[in-house]
Formats: sequence, C-alpha cells, structure tokens
Amino acid sequence: MALRCKVILQSMKRGAVTSPSVCCSTTTHPRNSQWATFTNSAHPTVTTSKGTSNPSSNIVPRTSGAGYSCYVPARHISQSSTRMAPGTTTKPKLVAVEESRRFMIDCFTAANTPKENAVAMADLLIAADQRGHFSHGMNRLEMYINDLLKNSTDGYAVPKILKETPATAWVDGLNGLGAVVGNFCMDLAIQKAKQVGVGWVCAKGSNHYGIAGWYSLQAMKEGLIGISMTNTSPLMAPTRSKEAALGTNPIAVGAPAETEGFLLDMATTAVAVGKIEIQRRKGEPLPHGWAQDPEGNETTDPELAFKTGCLCPLGGSEITSGYKGYGLGAVVDILSGVLAGANYSTKVRKWTHAGADTHADLGQVFIAVNPDCFAPGFEGRLEDLHARLHGLAPTDPKKPVLIPGEKERLNIEAVKKAGGIQYLENQLNTCASLAERLKIQPMRFL
Repeated sequence: MALRCKVILQSMKRGAVTSPSVCCSTTTHPRNSQWATFTNSAHPTVTTSKGTSNPSSNIVPRTSGAGYSCYVPARHISQSSTRMAPGTTTKPKLVAVEESRRFMIDCFTAANTPKENAVAMADLLIAADQRGHFSHGMNRLEMYINDLLKNSTDGYAVPKILKETPATAWVDGLNGLGAVVGNFCMDLAIQKAKQVGVGWVCAKGSNHYGIAGWYSLQAMKEGLIGISMTNTSPLMAPTRSKEAALGTNPIAVGAPAETEGFLLDMATTAVAVGKIEIQRRKGEPLPHGWAQDPEGNETTDPELAFKTGCLCPLGGSEITSGYKGYGLGAVVDILSGVLAGANYSTKVRKWTHAGADTHADLGQVFIAVNPDCFAPGFEGRLEDLHARLHGLAPTDPKKPVLIPGEKERLNIEAVKKAGGIQYLENQLNTCASLAERLKIQPMRFL
C-alpha cells in the first residue's frame, strides 16, 4: 500500500495520454489486473490493475504512484449492500477531498481512536482513493471501525522498539492501527538509512496497513529507496494446493528520480479478492487464472470463487509459472511474519467487513536505502531508464509504455481537476450507515 503529487506526467507531455475528467467507475480492483481505460467522460471506465498518501494539500513532489495502473475496486460497492443486477450501474457523487478526510477522522475518533491516530488513518485511506485504489480507501473504513468497536484493534496503541542496532530494529505494534505502526516503522528506517545507509525495520503485532506503496513513498520523499511488505489473511492457494495458506502479501518498491519516481505496488496473488467480488456483482465470469474451486481446479464462476476464497498465485497455474507468484508470496511471509515473530500463513485470522474477533498480529517489513552510498547520479540514471522505457514502440499507439506509478498520478490529477472524489451510491450508503451508528455528521456532497 500512499501518495503525493506534482503531477506532470511525461506521457501527457508527449501527448500520449489524454487526461480523464475524473475518477473511476465500477469495474475493477487493485494490484495486478489489467489497465484502466480512461475516457473524457465524468468517470473513466476500468478494466485495470493495481498502492497511498496525504490529501492534496500534503502531496509531495518527485514521488510516484504505486502499481501499474488504476482500477475500480470493490470498495465502491459496500459488501453489506444488496448485490446489483448484471449491467446495473449507479451514478457516482462527488465529495471534496477534505470532506472525505473529515468524515474518516470523525469515524475513527468516534470509535475509540485519538485524533493523531485518526488523522494518520484518514490520510492513508484518502490517499488510496485519490490514486484510484478505492478498494483500500473509503471502502476499508467500515472494516477498521468494526475492528475498533470489537476491541480487536487498539486505536490508542503506540508501537515500541524491542531490539535495535544502527541499521535494524524489531518493533512491536501492540495491536495498533496499521498506519500508526507503519508510519512509525518507516520513519525509523528512514532515520537509520540517513545515518548508516540502510534501515531495516520489521514489526509484529500490526494490523492491515493499507496500500504498501504509502510507506515506500515516505522514503522517496526523503530521496531514499523505499521497500515495504506485509502478510495478510490467507487467500492464496500455493501451487498444487486445494487450500489457501498465504495472503495476497503485497510488495512495494519505490525509488526517486529527477522528476517522477518509480513505484511498484503489487500483490503476489493473480488479483486482489475485490476483483472477484466485482465480477460477482456484475454477474460476469472470471478470466482464466484468477481463482480455483474447492477441488483445486481453476474456476471462472465468481460465486464459487468468492465462496471458496482461494486466489491463484501471480502467474496463475503451474504451467503458466504460478509457482513464481507462490514463491514471492512465501518470501513476503518469511521477511514479515516469520522474521518479526508475528503470525504467518494460516496462523493469521480471517478478516471481513464485519470485523474480526481476534488480533491479527500481522508481520510487516520496512526498508529504506540511501542511494548516495553507492554510485553517484542515481536519480539521473533512473530518469534515463524511464526515458528508455517510455521511448519503446507500443503495441498500440493509443497505449504508450508506462512506468509503475504513472496511472496513479493521472488519477490524482483527475481528482484535482474534478474538485473531489467520486464514490458510488452503495459506498455512500455504507458511509451514511456509519455516520448514523457513530452519531457523527454525515458526509456532504459537492
């Protein structure tokens, strides 16, 4: 899971990409998908793929978005709402960024969370929505609030350092909110990287921390290379397995360049589980290589896939190299859960919109590297690499080669031009219900 902007897309400079006038419509989900297709309509349509930051007032220059694209996630559609009939669409409503942020902060403070921690979580979620990663934005709010109300997450927890060297640290998140733990750890890694060249911090006792790219972006803002990983509830079926035993286990790697940086934020599963939900709500079959049935066979039935909860690894089946995604997912669990002494694999509890009754105890890792400790001129060479990639002849002239993070920057710019973020009616209904439950001011529309 992060964001900030100074959106001057090189592709837009070249006139290769037309700027959409707003966000995304109800089509897909984060991390590893296909690309969102933008139009000049009020909200681009999506068939896309798949990372976070502060509200527009805090957007940082030189940073880039996460992942290769923007997508339309399942969070636009409340999981507690009635399933839509195939082909049914709902008209999005525009909400000012600061109003969305205000609403999130109010929700957290009403759910046993101090203002400082509420702000940290709101900044994380609003950044995801600005980037087009709605599955990890407002859509996650209800889940976090339910965890807080059930006391399965401690909104007041302050992480503490258990063990430390000049370059490393082991942290206990004490069951705190993901952004609180993540920000603490990446700040510590950044300090160490500035002092000794590298900072490696792992944490146990954490919770869902949003888009991994949010933390990599924090390092990029300081001129550092940033890496972040987390394990999650089991959703991936390892190659040759009938059962899920690893999470979506995302990896984010960010590096600063002279203008826009590089930021890859990807799950190690073929798709995020929200994409399955989207297809289910649309009543459309799944593409091949996304999920499997209870017998371990590939399925294109979204209902069966949703019920089974077994995503294929990145790469799909064994014959299409899915074992590579399985291996990457296991690496994330080793470097986060196993190394930090946190839960891992099937030891991690399941998590739903209703919240959880037990602690997650997720493991996470945050790494910062100072490129100045190596060959001089890193940012210039990375800029040259970007130029070489941008200069490649595209298979479709209308779809130029992009750098990881460009799609997110395009979404940020679209939100700024529109004056706010578009949420679908089902998401807004969920927010209205939250406001009533928590007895706070409902979200206002533009």
